[in-house]
Amino acid sequence: MKRLERLHALSEMLRRSGARGITAERMAKAFEVSIRTIKRDLDALENSGAPIWSRPGPGGGYGLIGGSLPPVSLSPAEAMALMAAVSAAPDAPYADLAAAGIQKIFNVLDPTTRARADELAHRVWVNTPPSASRAIKSALEEAMSEQRVIRIRYTSKDDTTTTRDVEPVLFASTSGQWYLVGWCRLRNDMRWFAVSRIARANVTKTACSGHTIDEVGEPPANARPVHGRDA
Repeated sequence: MKRLERLHALSEMLRRSGARGITAERMAKAFEVSIRTIKRDLDALENSGAPIWSRPGPGGGYGLIGGSLPPVSLSPAEAMALMAAVSAAPDAPYADLAAAGIQKIFNVLDPTTRARADELAHRVWVNTPPSASRAIKSALEEAMSEQRVIRIRYTSKDDTTTTRDVEPVLFASTSGQWYLVGWCRLRNDMRWFAVSRIARANVTKTACSGHTIDEVGEPPANARPVHGRDA
């Protein structure tokens, strides 16, 4: 077993051990390596950002705090593709969180892969238009995630500006533009709001009343959720 594969398997073993942990002796036996090698691997995991805890003495051992990422095995091209996708779509919903998530992945890549991905990333250029303000996007993202009514200041195509309370249902991208799709309480109907035309957005304390994606209507034939899984 290659070391990177062993690090990934070791991280999973630590995770499965839960609160009780696992001893270095048991890990060494499972991977057929020395205890010294296991301890070097544990140091490598910790240096890559994995929050490993240790408990000395009888009944002690090692464990991994829940919710962290295990070592990730990506090729340089796969790692670069993640960077390119986020860099090319800074106006996408949750783009900042995506960038932070990618950074966590990079932190647990082996140094050689990370260096090759960084070098390859310099060979990919993007040119993106200005996006909506961070404050507006943060408010829209929070309202969607928490399913709370959002109050927006919106200017339509005919330059009419209104203040509306909207129950967010989904984000949609079409023709290079992002939209907030939701139930407009002013018009009492489902509406598409171009994010670029929202001048102000504030999340209210009012919970959404339960409008569903089905109420938006039939999506285009080539539309799909971003998770990309087959139905």
